[in-house]
Amino acid sequence: MRASRGVLAGVAVLSLLMTAGCTDDPEEPPAPTPSTSAPAPTRMTFGVVGPEAQQSALQATVDTWNADPEHIHVEMKSWPTQAAMRDDIESGAAVPDVFMSSRSDLSWLLENGLTQPVDELLDERGVEFGDNYSRDALEALSTDAHLQCMPYGVTPTLIYYNKRLVRFERMRNRGLDAPDVDATSWSFDQFAAAADFASRPVRGSKGVHIAPTIAGLAPFIQSGGGSVFDDAVDPTSLTFASDGSQSALERTLELLRDPRVTLDQSELADNDALTWFIQGKLGMIAGDRSLVPVLRAAGLAFDVMPMPRLDSSATVGDVTALCMSADTASPGLAADFMVHEISAESVGRVASVGYLQPANVAVSLSDEFLQPGRRPAHSAFFNTAVRSMAVPPLIDTMPELETAVAPSLEQMVYGVGVLDLDTLTHQVDDISKPILDPESVSESPSPSESSSE
Repeated sequence: MRASRGVLAGVAVLSLLMTAGCTDDPEEPPAPTPSTSAPAPTRMTFGVVGPEAQQSALQATVDTWNADPEHIHVEMKSWPTQAAMRDDIESGAAVPDVFMSSRSDLSWLLENGLTQPVDELLDERGVEFGDNYSRDALEALSTDAHLQCMPYGVTPTLIYYNKRLVRFERMRNRGLDAPDVDATSWSFDQFAAAADFASRPVRGSKGVHIAPTIAGLAPFIQSGGGSVFDDAVDPTSLTFASDGSQSALERTLELLRDPRVTLDQSELADNDALTWFIQGKLGMIAGDRSLVPVLRAAGLAFDVMPMPRLDSSATVGDVTALCMSADTASPGLAADFMVHEISAESVGRVASVGYLQPANVAVSLSDEFLQPGRRPAHSAFFNTAVRSMAVPPLIDTMPELETAVAPSLEQMVYGVGVLDLDTLTHQVDDISKPILDPESVSESPSPSESSSE
């Protein structure tokens, strides 16, 4: 069975939470029997991932918790990346009682029985799901009508631009198509004009870089009326060859294949796109909120815009979460600590470092996240981008899928000569099928079987 089959069921998280704790039995519950369970634990662990500055902020929230003598003592364990934490757990390391995770790992967590639902425990503690969290964020972390992990952060992709290379006012003064200073969106034509404007051969600068990956091309496909997968929940194939996707790709690749304005493979072999951007030699890149502290530290004059519109607003991203171990000795104590970590005070403290875009709506609208007076000037665009953010299906084979289709996608973006888009998109879809739906491949008759019939 492939990784995604049966993972998502009909989700009714909000209605479930509103009715949690209700019972049809009017009689008094029976008196509890004496407990023979093990004594309450004296310590718990909290697993976190991210850069050192964010880990320090998280440690500060743990220290605040531990300062209360009535609280169980919590020890923080950290990893630099989500992949590093997963590798440790797969190698036999204990799952922390409460831990940060990406939604992209939810399928793996569930299939290995590493977590337990948190909705009822948090509802009992007064967590206001409907008021403080978007329904999309809650549903993204829900399966089998239960909230499996609690939304903590969101990561919509936006366009970062170098304000010294991309100058909208100067573009308008020259009669070029550029967004107004107060614009909250921009067209793909305006995006292409900005890329051309930022390309300055004399200075050795290029206009834009978009990664030739599924995630990199997905916002453009979806904005242009196409689809990335044949099913949003349980996909069996990519759909780059569909009419809508091919049409969107044709428009997008006209820009991305232009060597005058985009980085080529030889340039990327020297430095990655982020390095080019930091060095002031690249006008625009796509990225999420985690780039902000990096660009601030580099002293770069930058701002952000939403992903450009081909036909409609669209972007991609992920949801990060706090999960509870299935093996925690005291789910109640773990839930108490989780409530502390998702409080506005704790999340605001972490968001103020700059990496985290909070899933908590109130904190995302606060000065701790928006940070007026600091770059980027249009931090509010991170919040509006969440409305058009699509998350990929819950498939644990996404890294394998990206690797398998990489040569074809690179040929689309970097190939020279006439683009045979129809052949390449069908190639991408065909490559994806045995990865997304291996059962269909194993059930298909072999050539010898077909010829004998």
